[in-house]
Order: sequence, then structure tokens, then C-alpha cells
Amino acid sequence: MLTAHTIKVLQSLDKKKFRQKYNLFLVEGNKTITELFNSNFKIKEIFSTDPQKLDRAEAPITHISDNELKKISFLQNPKDSVAVCYLSEEKKLNDGNLQLILDGIQDPGNMGTIIRLADWFGIEQIICSKDTVDFYNPKVIMASMGSFTRVNIIYTNLVEYLSGTKNINIGTDMEGENIYSFSKPEKMNLILGNEGNGMRPETERLLEKSIMIPRFGKSQSTESLNVSMAAGIILGQLFSEEGNRV
Repeated sequence: MLTAHTIKVLQSLDKKKFRQKYNLFLVEGNKTITELFNSNFKIKEIFSTDPQKLDRAEAPITHISDNELKKISFLQNPKDSVAVCYLSEEKKLNDGNLQLILDGIQDPGNMGTIIRLADWFGIEQIICSKDTVDFYNPKVIMASMGSFTRVNIIYTNLVEYLSGTKNINIGTDMEGENIYSFSKPEKMNLILGNEGNGMRPETERLLEKSIMIPRFGKSQSTESLNVSMAAGIILGQLFSEEGNRV
């Protein structure tokens, strides 16, 4: 049986300050929890309504009721289990040939989807401005569907990083080069800006090239694409170009 104190601590982990205070975050659902087993993330404990399904877990498992699961879950319809994990120490990898740079992305769903895209396309590292949504946010973890275990995510001063990188800094702009005729450089950073305001001026000044996704619809009434949707289209095109060259 869960104590009132444990419930209170776990419920508080939807806020960044408490995740940092306790050095913990939550992962929900057996499917995503099993992804943790082959990752560098360390599980403190698991609370499950069906512990037998997680018999591979090396962490202690506590059997809880459906009602208790509802109290500690951030989902409207909770899944089978919740894992309490330790925050991982941030480590920057060497610059990859293609990296995603997030400048002030705020929506957890967008962030989680971008992490999934990076995982799908084999992009090993995402570099974020310090005001980008925390990837330990429960909604980001859920939206990433386990991909957060395979993509290195770091938070840094973007101006400093983009000023020193040897990768070519490329952003999106409606006046930019058509993505379908764009020739991908060997080493590049794809910079994605805030959902409402785009990238901040100090980031924009460090761009070496801009690209855009042309509109084919006749009405031309769609103002813009969702940032994660745009990222998917751009990455698909960049990698199809690479495939055509092989």
C-alpha cells in the first residue's frame, strides 16, 4: 500500500522544481518502462498493477491497486505501471553530422514528437536552449514513446554553442531555399524555433543558410506548419536526398 507521503512526492514530479529537488522523474506504461532496461537510465522502483509483466526489471516492484495507480499517474486512463527513475547526468557528445537544435520549444507534445523523429532518423543528439521545455516533463516522456532513452538531450546557451560549432547552422524561413532543391551539407545543425515566435534574433543572426517547405495547396490559407510536423517533412527530405546519392 502506498503511503500518503509517497503519493504526494510522485504527484509533485509533474513540476520541474520537484523533479530536480528529488532527482526523480516518472515513466508510465510497461512498453516504455521495458525500454529503460536497455538504457543508461536507472530505475529506483516500479509500482505496478501487474508485476509479472515486468519480471525482467532489476528494480524493486511494488504491487498496487488500480485506485492507487490513478493517484500517482498523470494519465486520464492510467496504464499498468509507473516507474520512478533517477535523472541522468547530462553529457554532451561530439557534434554529429546532423543535429537538431531547439530554440525555445514550449509544447511538451512537440518536444516528445521531435525526440521520436530524431530516434527514427538516427540522430543521436538534440541541443536545446535553456528555456526549451524540460524533456523529463511527463507529457514529453509519454509523447516520445521511449525514444528519450536513445537520444542524447542537452540544455545549453545556444548563442555560445552555435558560435563555436563547426556544423553549418541552418534554420527555417519562408524566404529560404526550397527544401526539395536544397543540397544537404555534410555537417549541419537544423534549428527549430519557438512555436509562436520562431527562433530568437540572436539565434537567427548565427544562421548560415535558411530553408523552407513550399506550400502546394491552392487556398494558401494555412499560415504555418506545426514545428514537429515541419521537422518530420524536412528530415524526410534530407534523408531521401542522402539515399538518392548512395
